[in-house]
Amino acid sequence: MNFGILIFPDVEELDFVGPWEMVGIWSDRENGPGNCFIISEHKEPVKCSKGLTVVPDLTINQCPELDFLLVPGGRGTRREVDNQKLINFISEKSEKAKTVLSVCTGSFLLQRAGLLSGKKATTHWGSLDRLRELGDVEVVEERFTRDGRIWTAAGISAGIDMVLAFIASITDEQVAGRIQLYAEYYPSQKLYGNAHKEAGAPGYIKQGGFS
Repeated sequence: MNFGILIFPDVEELDFVGPWEMVGIWSDRENGPGNCFIISEHKEPVKCSKGLTVVPDLTINQCPELDFLLVPGGRGTRREVDNQKLINFISEKSEKAKTVLSVCTGSFLLQRAGLLSGKKATTHWGSLDRLRELGDVEVVEERFTRDGRIWTAAGISAGIDMVLAFIASITDEQVAGRIQLYAEYYPSQKLYGNAHKEAGAPGYIKQGGFS
């Protein structure tokens, strides 16, 4: 199986590194996908939102057919929604993929590729209204959501929760649980300060819950 993760300049690091780590553990310890490719439009190293530089494994022109495609978000999505080559890549690879996933504002790239029309989806809490304004997406305020073969996650760290749930859905909860244990991924539900209240963040954040 081939799992592809698309990146681009100003991509948010944890949007893809968190899921990449979970998929890597799945592959190493639980007979997960044989390949997990980091894919970019060009072969040059990609500078991410917070300054991390990543060398892609493949360009979009070198990419084989994918069983699974994950599209992260970040500041770069505001530019990449108008990058027709990247949008075409998402659209074309999604035709044969079993599952397509997005994290954070990666949902805007899926929408531009025509994958969210009439579907439930979420995104970073600060961009929920912007996603609603597009008009063809049923926006839900959840940490992650699934509509058929399309999975979307809220902001940044939510991608880890989504990928664990995705792995559980195509294997079983025991496999996902062993991956979770190996990664020691047990998020604290403590809310620090009152920033979430001041910002009017979604209910699942205000409650400190992980749906």
